[in-house]
Amino acid sequence: MKIKIVAFLSLFFYSIIVNAQDPVFTQYFMVPQVLNPGFTGMLETTNAGILHRTQWPDLELRVDSDFAYAYTWDENINSGFGLNLLSERETFTDYKFFEGSLSYAYRVQLTDDWYFRPAAEVGFGYKSYGFQNLVLGDQINIGSGSINPGSGDPLLYNNHINFFDISAGMLINNEKGWIGLALKHINKPDISFEEDGNMPLDRFFSANLGYEFHIADYVDIISFPYETRLLVTTNYMAQGSYDRLDFGTGLIFEKYFFGVGAATNPSKDTPGSDFLISVNLFGGLQFNHFKFGYSYDFNTTHIGKTGGVYELSFMYIFDTSRRCYSCPAYY
Repeated sequence: MKIKIVAFLSLFFYSIIVNAQDPVFTQYFMVPQVLNPGFTGMLETTNAGILHRTQWPDLELRVDSDFAYAYTWDENINSGFGLNLLSERETFTDYKFFEGSLSYAYRVQLTDDWYFRPAAEVGFGYKSYGFQNLVLGDQINIGSGSINPGSGDPLLYNNHINFFDISAGMLINNEKGWIGLALKHINKPDISFEEDGNMPLDRFFSANLGYEFHIADYVDIISFPYETRLLVTTNYMAQGSYDRLDFGTGLIFEKYFFGVGAATNPSKDTPGSDFLISVNLFGGLQFNHFKFGYSYDFNTTHIGKTGGVYELSFMYIFDTSRRCYSCPAYY
């Protein structure tokens, strides 16, 4: 019984650590504004989409995440406006997280080809835990080895919190590439479930880099259509004592795309942790106003059989006739 309770609580606290970190999506190239508000209005037209992620479906710690967005562009004031919705659910503790935010980006022309996009984002968040599923200390009757059904722990009556969130970012880009920096949770909102607790949410820093090559400009291609492009992207992310470096490359054709990426843990600050976290395959279709994507992450760590991670994404562009001369062509 004691071993079972210890294992249960160990998994619970592990879950808290995991969920204190922002979700990171494999298909960040489909929804880059989830990392950096500077991508708001990047297409310079009206655009909407949704991305679903399921992590570790074969474990009790399965986590489901969803990100939905809609943004538009006002050419008269060189500005993009966005609405973002982020949801996360974990099965073991019935943890739930939801945040809705508004983002704004302004376009400044630096040269004939390069643009600067400073941006800000403000949001309101909600977090909750299903503490009714946990065995707390005052429920354990050591003498009889039984578990009392009730508990006087105050956490049971304070299992959800609300918080206000502020983020900012910037982007420098031309038609072929971008360089971006972003800092989320600038105000470090308190996410403690205790009434008098103080647990500030760690700031989330990201550096974004991407470039698109028109292959025909560099090599004489015969097997691929002339318009074939190669996209190379990388993101460095750090939050609290954890950091992560993702990088990948993909081939983009007129109506479909596919590629491979990797997620790494460069600092390896946890004893026994692996440098390579996963190898990620992705692909999708694009035609007219629609764009669909699918990805699967193959776990390379020693955590065991997890079922990997898969994502499904969908994007809809309302006005495809508008040509965006200041955003990367891969969109």
